[in-house]
Amino acid sequence: MSNEQVNWLLKVIQPERSLASLPGGASFDQDAHAALLGLPAEVYVTELGCLQREASEAASALLADQDVGSMIDRLPLRKGDNIVAFGDSLTSDQQSWAVILREMLTTRRAADEISMTISAVAGETTTHGLVRFGEIANSQPDWVFFLIGTNDARTQGPHPSKTLVHHEETARNIAELRQRVAAETKARTIWITPPAVNEAQVAAHWGLARFSVRFRNEDLGRIAEIVRNGDVPVIDAFASLGSPPPSDLLMDDGLHLTLAGQKRMAFEVIRGWSALR
Repeated sequence: MSNEQVNWLLKVIQPERSLASLPGGASFDQDAHAALLGLPAEVYVTELGCLQREASEAASALLADQDVGSMIDRLPLRKGDNIVAFGDSLTSDQQSWAVILREMLTTRRAADEISMTISAVAGETTTHGLVRFGEIANSQPDWVFFLIGTNDARTQGPHPSKTLVHHEETARNIAELRQRVAAETKARTIWITPPAVNEAQVAAHWGLARFSVRFRNEDLGRIAEIVRNGDVPVIDAFASLGSPPPSDLLMDDGLHLTLAGQKRMAFEVIRGWSALR
């Protein structure tokens, strides 16, 4: 197995997160996670540590820019605030924008004792998000970031006739999530539109093609428009990252973000968030 394939398995499949909801999920150790991915345990541990170090370095690199540091200082946060980042694999990735943002807050605003929880599971749709929403309500956060909906646009087969979740149902699910977070918490929310993909790379990728996974930017654009609608702050990753995003921002599957892509996403989140009052 190539290093590229190992990297993809770790960043995308994520057994440590996908198994966590099972009754015995917490008892699975790193050896079990490695075995599920078909990797030697030492390779799993080494590569996972490498991903985590690179994410920390990305946070440091962003903070080295004085303008970015000033934006972190301006974020409308109070001491002890609790943040939740809610979504799918774009957020659960060990090098995700949320991981990078958490590192930056820990470094730059340590005295504020801000906590950030990443509540994200690879492959989930907005329908799954409704099922898991209780995790948010129970934690009573001060801020919630939503980046969910990419998998609603997923299709299966070489000639698909439908997305996993119809766009009208996506709109209802997002409206329900917004209603619930308003009714069940006191949190302020920020929504992030799903970014676009490289359609040809998705269709040809070794890990996705075996399941005949497809995405169309037309469908993702429709979901982005749904997210934009409403009286809530929105960070428009679909527009800012491009359609499709530049090749250096995407992994070879054309769907998930590279470290550079996640770093760019973190920057867009910080820039949009720091503008709020």
